[in-house]
Amino acid sequence: MLGAGDSAVLDRVADELFDGEIQPALVREFLGDARHHLAVAIDDGIVVGFASGVHYVHPDKPAELWINEVGVAPTHLRRGIAQSLLRMLFDAGRAVGCGQAWVLTDRGNTAAMRLYASVGGDPGTHDHVMFDFRL
Repeated sequence: MLGAGDSAVLDRVADELFDGEIQPALVREFLGDARHHLAVAIDDGIVVGFASGVHYVHPDKPAELWINEVGVAPTHLRRGIAQSLLRMLFDAGRAVGCGQAWVLTDRGNTAAMRLYASVGGDPGTHDHVMFDFRL
């Protein structure tokens, strides 16, 4: 788990791991916010996997952990890295009082469906829709 002083860890990241280029100012902002969580897997000094999440509170329910994204470098797939990263995020969520974690994916995303089920996730029976708003 990375914390506020760990920005330099993201100086060496495997190709094709993140969607875009790492931006130091955004790294500092993300890691400096105690509600943001970033678990990473490192191989030979290079970040080869990550899982990010945000814990949040609401006026009428206990804190929850929203899992934003999970990624593993193509060179390190199928080694259990994503499962380990999710478990690290779950532990971080428990440590700050979260009673539940959740993530969105498409039912057609076979790899994600398999991953989330493998760590105890319940997909439910409903088809969900996510609306995207440009702000």
